[in-house]
Amino acid sequence: MESADRIRAIMNALRTSDSVSVAELALAYGVSEMTIRRDLDELAQQGVVRRVRGGALSLLLRGEEPPFGVREREALDAKRRIGAEVAGLLADGEAVLLDGGTTALEVARAVRERRLTILPLALQAAQELAGAPRIRLVLPGGEVRHGEMNFVGPLTETSIKALRFDTAVIGCCGLSAEHGLTAHDLPEVAIKQAAIASARRVVVACDSGKFTRTAFGAVCGLDRLDVVVTDENIPRDQHDALTAAGVAVRTVPASVPVG
Repeated sequence: MESADRIRAIMNALRTSDSVSVAELALAYGVSEMTIRRDLDELAQQGVVRRVRGGALSLLLRGEEPPFGVREREALDAKRRIGAEVAGLLADGEAVLLDGGTTALEVARAVRERRLTILPLALQAAQELAGAPRIRLVLPGGEVRHGEMNFVGPLTETSIKALRFDTAVIGCCGLSAEHGLTAHDLPEVAIKQAAIASARRVVVACDSGKFTRTAFGAVCGLDRLDVVVTDENIPRDQHDALTAAGVAVRTVPASVPVG
């Protein structure tokens, strides 16, 4: 099992248990205890766990999203393919609002050579696009959310409402037929709602893991979405519910084929 897969598996274990054991994890994943200790040390540096003798305790609140640095490594192959697929949906000359988050960052990397006007809602994407020669980069005002580095607050919301976009590329913490698009951070909910209201077309970019989660804040129902770009592991019932609601679903391979 690769390091990124192990980290993701440990994170999943921490979502259902308040503690994990080095010995049990080593046995479950077929690696040495030293390897598991290194994994837990990495998660401790990210603020996900507190190391204790023989294992670690979870520091995440129920329903809280993992840190950006941890999420950035989750489903990375799928996110890169999603980013490329979203880039292919954009026509040169479009005005695009690009949400924050790890999948949106892959979209930013995929459009660096394109001719677009982009308003990014995260500093990571702004930095990625700053040197792109044909990108017209527009930044919103507002407060930068610590850790995530997303723009939030009334200044950001006012900036978005003053503009009109051809496409808003939106990320999410959860997406389902029952609860629609959801996010953990309430200030970000208001920003996403403003983004959706200011765009002619709404494209949601998310890996299939988001279809098993519902976050605290409700952003919008499926009726406000035009396209969802995800990976092939999207649950069939969710795929069918999206298409029944008139949402176009585009899927990409979840991982790199071997051989």
